[in-house]
Amino acid sequence: MSHDVDTDPKNTSDEHNVVDKLHRPLRDLRVSVTDRCNFRCVYCMPKSVFSKEYKFLPRSELLSFEEITRVVKTAAQFGVTKIRLTGGEPLIRNDLEQLVEWIANVDGIKDISLTTNASLLTKKRAVSLRSAGLQRLNVSLDAIDDETFKRVNDVDIGVQDVLDGIEHATLAGFKSTKVNMVVKKGLNDHSILPMAKFFHGTGQILRFIEFMDVGSTNAWDLSHVVTSQEIADRINAELPIQPAEANYRGEVAKRWQYVDGGGEIGIITSVSEPFCGDCSRARLSATGSVYTCLFATSGHDLRPLLRSQDDAALAREFKRIWSSREDRYSETRTQVSVIRPKVEMSFIGG
Repeated sequence: MSHDVDTDPKNTSDEHNVVDKLHRPLRDLRVSVTDRCNFRCVYCMPKSVFSKEYKFLPRSELLSFEEITRVVKTAAQFGVTKIRLTGGEPLIRNDLEQLVEWIANVDGIKDISLTTNASLLTKKRAVSLRSAGLQRLNVSLDAIDDETFKRVNDVDIGVQDVLDGIEHATLAGFKSTKVNMVVKKGLNDHSILPMAKFFHGTGQILRFIEFMDVGSTNAWDLSHVVTSQEIADRINAELPIQPAEANYRGEVAKRWQYVDGGGEIGIITSVSEPFCGDCSRARLSATGSVYTCLFATSGHDLRPLLRSQDDAALAREFKRIWSSREDRYSETRTQVSVIRPKVEMSFIGG
């Protein structure tokens, strides 16, 4: 995510911008290109569910890159300027560069980023993705010591594999990479300060993410959440930080700057301080369903329209989906009395 800093993406030239029932515009589309991942992170794709016997989607059920590009073109008509490619692990798709190139040529799209664990990001792959038009990377890294990191990813992949991927991105011309750490109490919260110290002064922006109740397989419990204030307090005790202004309205991470000039960190506060009021994101699953909330229980299947080749009908349906939206799960989670199965994060990306 040059540092390529995020900007407030206003598509003021497009008269067809659409808002939902809470008057939130559509600005961001997150696109899952696969449901597969080479990690089995315990908070996302635990082996107890995603075992060797688990049946992932056959390639024939995934949207083609042509179909994804059609959805992106449609979304751009209604105000989307930012695309983030996700998974599963998107680098599993060997031909991802083709999709990046096609999206980069869509009118109105100003920013393309990728969320990855970076373990598959070779020097060659980093260069080809950058050349295709990819602008930013978000890299998942949940600890800086091998013992903890392997306990989280549960596939015996070490930290150095991820750090190598980050280095390859730097060499390929990505000016900065955001590093995301999901913090779960009792699992890796002891790594908060070591992670901060490691990335302090490197130019990489470390972002801490409160452990969220995404999906139904991660055994979420409020007692496992380390709040944003706790995270900030732990870091401030040894590396003094001060609040920084948001880069734009709706930015998901609260920004903090190191007092000594060593850069910044971000903390994503979905549990302790929800930010639903400014949410401008939709998500496209690898099978062609649009989800209007990360915590959704169901999506809207676009595949019939995609395969009918009726662009006008596709646009009408996309507009209907967003204009009918009234999701604000993070603001109401404590009011929900009936627990319903939610879509897994590994299926629609973060």
